[in-house]
Amino acid sequence: MKKLLIVVDYQKDFVDGALGFPAAKEIEEALCEKISSYQAEGQDIICTLDTHGEDYLGTQEGKNLPIPHCIKGSEGHQLYGKAAGLLASCPRFEKPAFGSMALAKWLEGKEYEEIELCGVVTDICVISNAVLCKAALPETQVTVDSTCVAAITEEAQQAAFLVMKSLQIKVL
Repeated sequence: MKKLLIVVDYQKDFVDGALGFPAAKEIEEALCEKISSYQAEGQDIICTLDTHGEDYLGTQEGKNLPIPHCIKGSEGHQLYGKAAGLLASCPRFEKPAFGSMALAKWLEGKEYEEIELCGVVTDICVISNAVLCKAALPETQVTVDSTCVAAITEEAQQAAFLVMKSLQIKVL
């Protein structure tokens, strides 16, 4: 079975930087085990990088979330911890918004039987990219492992899971 793992925005600024939160650090071991498992099986792995410029505060997102983060070239833009080493050679999709249109276009025509997403933040970027995967490949099973994603609050995490399930995205 051909599978794809998408590691969403597991970057320093979301773990221990400008927007860091404890749950993001707590998933590191499970997330790295997931990456290692896909590597051992010879499956495909890609990652997304939240990517902003110095003009962040003037953007729509910056006006609603006025905390500069994941500025291209900054330490906070880099992948976090052990995951950074595991993902050193994987393709990366830099994205200026919650979802990656480049990723969705790249997926079109691919023949994956399953796409699994992990990373942060569940109720923002993970759900956005899961929906784009489902739109790009509607007959492909899209899955999110609840032990490998994190949101700032448990309420937000559970709300995202509920919405994903209603969109036929499997939550493990």
